[in-house]
Amino acid sequence: MAADSTKAVYTALVGNGFLTLVKFGGFFASGSAALLAEGIHSLADLSNQSLLALGIHRSGRPANPKHPYGYSQELFIWALISAVGIFFLGCGLTVYHGVQSLLHPEVVESPWLALGVLSLAAVVEGWTLFVAWSAVSASAKAMNMGFMEYVREGPDPMAVAVLLEDSAAELGVLIALTCLGMSVWTGNPMWDGLGSLLIGILLGLVALFLIVRNKNALVGRSISQEQHRVISELLQADEALEAVHDIKATVIGTGSFRFKAELDFDGAVVMKHYLAQLSEEERSALNRELGSGSEDAYGALGEALVTALGREIDRIESDIRLVLPEAKHLDLEVH
Repeated sequence: MAADSTKAVYTALVGNGFLTLVKFGGFFASGSAALLAEGIHSLADLSNQSLLALGIHRSGRPANPKHPYGYSQELFIWALISAVGIFFLGCGLTVYHGVQSLLHPEVVESPWLALGVLSLAAVVEGWTLFVAWSAVSASAKAMNMGFMEYVREGPDPMAVAVLLEDSAAELGVLIALTCLGMSVWTGNPMWDGLGSLLIGILLGLVALFLIVRNKNALVGRSISQEQHRVISELLQADEALEAVHDIKATVIGTGSFRFKAELDFDGAVVMKHYLAQLSEEERSALNRELGSGSEDAYGALGEALVTALGREIDRIESDIRLVLPEAKHLDLEVH
């Protein structure tokens, strides 16, 4: 998942860096408000995807004593900052310019140049959108989640942010093409300003969705229903467990989550598993100590019980990680 999201982010960086230069160049040549809105849109995307790339780099730092669970949650922080940037830089400036263009409409110079620039932008934005869509699809499939479910709740905010930004960019280009075309066809320059206003509103909606999504992740979002079901079924089917209490599982980064539960063990099954792992000599020695009835015998029994419970917890943790490798941090307690 990390490789897919990194590819999506850096592809979008290259695409939006190129389009920022092309769109602003087209605006200076034509004076189109819709093209300026698209230039601001690409500049905002370029800035925000730079923040996403920074987040990917910083989240990969190893755990240390001050941050024992690592830095994976920095993904959500930088994705949140990026979303706020989309709202204020992309949405704010674009809406402002759109309103100004509606109040003081100006005829677009060289409209065919502007239309050509927007057509080129549609192709480039489509390419980056396809890369982001492929990344999200691969991640959703890897986690056995539906595409839209992953967009709403998936643990990787980077590929989803790029997907939504590129979707808004592609739709924004189509809006700009339509409004600029209507401006040329009708001779009414207000269509161009309307295009800028609609693009700004579109950016605002995308930004709000991403802000809420990443805020929920930072507060502590639960793992997916599918992951929860897999763990619950595994624990319920374990013969050494009589009951499971106080399950809590939260996403802490891309491809990792923390799981906590209190386990009620069946003592007879636990001891059966423990004795099955002993050699004949070890079992005979344990029986002799218990048969003596001395204080040392009770100490040997206590040691055996503690060892048996420890082994059962280690086994259950291994079983969970076998079916869900993203369960990086497991806190299993005896109820």
